[in-house]
Amino acid sequence: MITVAALVILLPFLAAVAGLLGSRFPHRPRGVTPLAPATARTDTAQTTATAQTTATAQTTATAQTTATTGTATRTGTDPGTSAETGITAESTAESTAESTAGTTAELRAGLKADSAAGRRAAWIAVVPTAVSAVLALWPAYATWTAGRGGTGASTPAGAGGQDAAGGAIEGVTATFTVIETGSVPISVGLLVDGLAASIAVLVTVVALAVQVYSVGYMRGDRRYPSYSAFIGLFTSAMLLVVYSADLLVLYVGWEVMGLCSYLLVGHWWEERANSRAAIKAFLVTRIGDVGFLFGIFVLGTAAGSFRIADVIAAVPAMSSGTLVAATMLLLAGVAGKSAQVPLHVWLPDAMAGPTPISALIHAATMVAAGIFVVARLYPVFLGAPATLDVLAVMAAIGMLGAALAALAQDDLKRVLAYSTVSQLAYMAGALAAGSRSAAVFHLITHGAFKALLFLCAGAVIHAVASNLMSTMGGLRRELPVTFAAMTIGLAALMGLPPASGFFSKDEVLVAIERSLSAGPLNDAVALLLYGCALATVAVTGAYATRVWLRTFFGRRAPANPVLALGSAAETASGTVHAAVHRTPATMRWPIVVLAVPALLLGFARIGDVHWGTAALSLAVALLGAGVVYAVWRSEPGSDPARLLGPLRVPCERAFHVDAVYTALFVRPVLLLAGLVVRADGRVVDGAVRGSGRTTLGVAGLVRLAQNGNAQLYITGLLAGVLLFAAGAVIFK
Repeated sequence: MITVAALVILLPFLAAVAGLLGSRFPHRPRGVTPLAPATARTDTAQTTATAQTTATAQTTATAQTTATTGTATRTGTDPGTSAETGITAESTAESTAESTAGTTAELRAGLKADSAAGRRAAWIAVVPTAVSAVLALWPAYATWTAGRGGTGASTPAGAGGQDAAGGAIEGVTATFTVIETGSVPISVGLLVDGLAASIAVLVTVVALAVQVYSVGYMRGDRRYPSYSAFIGLFTSAMLLVVYSADLLVLYVGWEVMGLCSYLLVGHWWEERANSRAAIKAFLVTRIGDVGFLFGIFVLGTAAGSFRIADVIAAVPAMSSGTLVAATMLLLAGVAGKSAQVPLHVWLPDAMAGPTPISALIHAATMVAAGIFVVARLYPVFLGAPATLDVLAVMAAIGMLGAALAALAQDDLKRVLAYSTVSQLAYMAGALAAGSRSAAVFHLITHGAFKALLFLCAGAVIHAVASNLMSTMGGLRRELPVTFAAMTIGLAALMGLPPASGFFSKDEVLVAIERSLSAGPLNDAVALLLYGCALATVAVTGAYATRVWLRTFFGRRAPANPVLALGSAAETASGTVHAAVHRTPATMRWPIVVLAVPALLLGFARIGDVHWGTAALSLAVALLGAGVVYAVWRSEPGSDPARLLGPLRVPCERAFHVDAVYTALFVRPVLLLAGLVVRADGRVVDGAVRGSGRTTLGVAGLVRLAQNGNAQLYITGLLAGVLLFAAGAVIFK
């Protein structure tokens, strides 16, 4: 299984390398001028149409100019001059026409070369990812069958690994090499157990769906080859985190994911908002990663090894102070990667990237990595009850606050972004309450239905050329497949049966409910977590219903008179098409495939349902949904978010957390940076420039004696002799 796991990791990585190096070969034909980079909202059809329109306009203008020139020459008085002018005009027209034809040919050749590069990049990206997904099924099946036979676990998520009470890892481990550092060695190896195998299947399947979906969604984007290559690198990095047997090797994959998120969120860097969102995501997650790295160092030093199995085995021998310090530092990195309070602010802004990237980040990589690490090191966290209390408070605040923010957003992708923060907080709450299996199960089902929701959102955005729900409505007839799939995804998000979210959310709520009477949490913290969890169920039902109604029901908003040509990407806020665009097959099939696990995956744990808690959760979710439906039904053209009343603006702005961070951190840092720049310019550079000016001044005085005038030299010599003679006479 180790060999298979290594191939699962390496195939997307090799695809990324091949995509970056090989997608542009063969080069453009000799003499073809490369086209300017396509913007985020320009597709091939639009570029071709523009080229043809430009060529036609130039030809027409040339013809008109020629005709006018000819008329002018016919009215002249000098026949010779008229003939010469006519010949000159005809020559100019011919040369202009030839130039226009040449430009059009170059444009068409460039488009053809870009199209060929895109096709090569698509094959290079999709095929290895598909093979990786198939190979990932083997370890998952093996651990699942072993778990059913040995431990009674009913899903791959529960097979192998540690149980809720901690203990040794049960799985297959292999060490390829050991790097001696002079203190604690680094073991380069892989670990395959039930947790790793099940998450690897989630990662590869979602990555494959995103790669196939992107073929249609990013059609015409000249940077598609690098885009698909970065997706492969992103996937490989997450798989390295999943399969790693050493904490420092895990950290390598952890950081590579941060780099990939920066590159992909800022894919359309021409727009300042997109590049700023990428920088924000990079910096906020780096803040958490500093603590994460130091947490690894604390654990490795205390255990004498960075191997995950050795660290977990050494937990009983570690002091409580060491465990609390290490887990608190690790928790900083988890909060950054998984977008949990207080480092959650980067995730909504990361929606500036292409929608398929949002699906990958939210469902299978990046944000899932933080929850996975806590699950992987769960015995370490169980040894630090204070850290679990902090995690529970973070989860309670995050799940309810993010759900309220989602209820007030008009941008469809930002609704789903805040939904991700809220659902990840559910997983964090389950971990804090003492149930790793519930958290991992919800992580897997959430990956399925959140990837589905984002891909459906991309189809809607592709159709109406806007992210705003205020420009949508009545799309269920034009987009029947997307409507059905998104209905399944929203039902899973709300926790409605028989969708998968109903089963996984039930286990999370049961775990939190049990922590009220028995568990690692403080009583007050457990009560806070349980109350916020139930309230979040109601708010989740409300915002999911609002999305469903505003997107697929009611009447469509009036179209913008200035039409934007069909684009496979997000457009400026408020831009609307007059007609809905057909979704390509490469976008429809991933949606259809992901709808299956989003609907049926929960049945793998149907025997673990606690019907009392499930009924309570269902009733609360339907209550939130019913309130929103009643408000919308009373006035279908209005936004049901008005039921928030005076809380609507604070919720829409996510309780002004960004503004608070700007006031507390960004402005002081910018002020300090300005002072440093001024000090550097006036003090450090001033000293350097001053020394230079002093040297020039002294040199100016010295050069007076070296001006090449022989008479001045003799005069100076005689003056010196006289001074010495006078001194000798005077002081004799």
